[in-house]
Amino acid sequence: MPPSLQTLTNPTLLLLLLLAASAVSSSSLSPEDGIRIVSAEKRIDLAGPIVKVYLTLKVENAPAASDASQVLLALTPTEVQHLAVVKATRVEGKRKKKTYVPLSVEASDLSSTAPNGARLYSVQLGAPLKPGDATTLEVLYVLTHSLEPFPAEISQSESQLVYYRDSAVLLSPYHVLEQVTYIKMPSNRIESFTRVDPTSRAGTEVKYGTYKNQAPNSYLPILVHYENNRPFAVVEELVRKVEISHWGNVQITEHYKLKHGGARHKGVFSRLEYQSRPSISGASSFKNLLARLPPRVHSVYYRDEIGNISTSHLRIDSHKSELEIEPRYPLFGGWHCTFTIGYGLPLQDFLFESDDGRRYINLTFGCPLLDTVVDDLTIKVVLPEGSKNPQPVVPFVTEKHLETSYSYLDVVGRTTVVLKKKNVVGEHNVPFQVYYEFNPIFMLAEPLMLISAALLFFVACIAYLHMDLSIGKSS
Repeated sequence: MPPSLQTLTNPTLLLLLLLAASAVSSSSLSPEDGIRIVSAEKRIDLAGPIVKVYLTLKVENAPAASDASQVLLALTPTEVQHLAVVKATRVEGKRKKKTYVPLSVEASDLSSTAPNGARLYSVQLGAPLKPGDATTLEVLYVLTHSLEPFPAEISQSESQLVYYRDSAVLLSPYHVLEQVTYIKMPSNRIESFTRVDPTSRAGTEVKYGTYKNQAPNSYLPILVHYENNRPFAVVEELVRKVEISHWGNVQITEHYKLKHGGARHKGVFSRLEYQSRPSISGASSFKNLLARLPPRVHSVYYRDEIGNISTSHLRIDSHKSELEIEPRYPLFGGWHCTFTIGYGLPLQDFLFESDDGRRYINLTFGCPLLDTVVDDLTIKVVLPEGSKNPQPVVPFVTEKHLETSYSYLDVVGRTTVVLKKKNVVGEHNVPFQVYYEFNPIFMLAEPLMLISAALLFFVACIAYLHMDLSIGKSS
């Protein structure tokens, strides 16, 4: 009978890890000829519920090679499944004159040739890398739902522990001459971590490396088990409705379905213990959230199905507005709540006219709640009645379609642009625009309807007063 994982000795487990790494590195991809990574630094930020990975890559093109127009990044199938965003910049200049040039990143057609289901992403360099030249790339990719609570259930007084899995070396289709990996945790309580020599720990940080001369597609699996009591706030569904009125107002209504995505709560909740020992009881729970809103907001409200919730605080200055909200009860692992936030904005801050005569609304994508993951985001931009040919411009891929909304005094309905995206994080909070054509004559439609209704009412009253409805003969 084969031995179970629990009965494997340490040398046997190490041998299996080395065999797995050699199996991965034995098959090679077909990247552009001549590219190699001179040095690689990988920093993994595990301080919150969202995993952020920062790569600094010094890339060199061989003297005998041709010009290189792209550099390939490799991600494991698990990382691709949880990937929210990937961005890259090219570093130009040195020291105080250093600049960062944004680069385009897109899925590569060579992914079908990657070993073990790895997915390749192509970083377009803009200016080709000449033979013998080197350049530095900085890459950020964000992973959601990558931290596994263990134990999966905890009581009110227990801290939350999580697993994180990755590789001690950089998964890359290129030869890596020198590399190091740093993993940053939120606290000093690290239960265990895989050792792949050389490995060291300093406070809340674990360092793997320096490793030299790694073959293409090398992979050394590691597992980190540590304490993470940061709020695991997950918005399962967010519907943002933006209503534009050319009479001077933009009304935004946001409907949230929120849950605590951490270790599930077990046992009975004690309000007395929670309030008397706040630093110990419910350490992994959260009872407030911070929403960053645009400046000059007005008519702000916060309510749920029961009614208005008074436990909120609004701070406004010339640059931003911050709304601190508290649900009716603290949220523990697996608990849910729903609520609605609404506010108005001055139209002149967001509506502009383009050179071709079209109007466009400039808004911010994403979720205003800080440090949250949105599983399913829907943004509905309701244009004024009479708007034609809407065209949304979003800097990343989204689902788009049109529908018609009806409000008071509408006749033909309002064109509504609907944008949908899954797995949304703070890096998606970037401006986007919706262009449309609008004839100002339509602004008179509702006032004319009201005036016409008033005139018809007065005409009916005058006609009624001058009508003789008696059935007797006049004398």
